[in-house]
Amino acid sequence: MDTKELVLNVLKGSDVPLKKGEIAEKTKLDKKEVDKAINELKKEDLITSPKRCYYTAK
Repeated sequence: MDTKELVLNVLKGSDVPLKKGEIAEKTKLDKKEVDKAINELKKEDLITSPKRCYYTAK
C-alpha cells in the first residue's frame, strides 16, 4: 500500500476531519510524506478540507 492509500484509508476511517499531524501519527509516516500525499489527493479530488488545516475523505 502506498502513502496516498494509507492517508486516504485513515481519512475514510475517521468520523471527524484530521490535521496532517494526526494523520502522520496514525499512519506512522513522516509529516512531509503526508503533506505530499494530501496535495496529490486534493488534486485528484478524493479529499476535501472542511476548515483550514483539516482534511476528510469525500
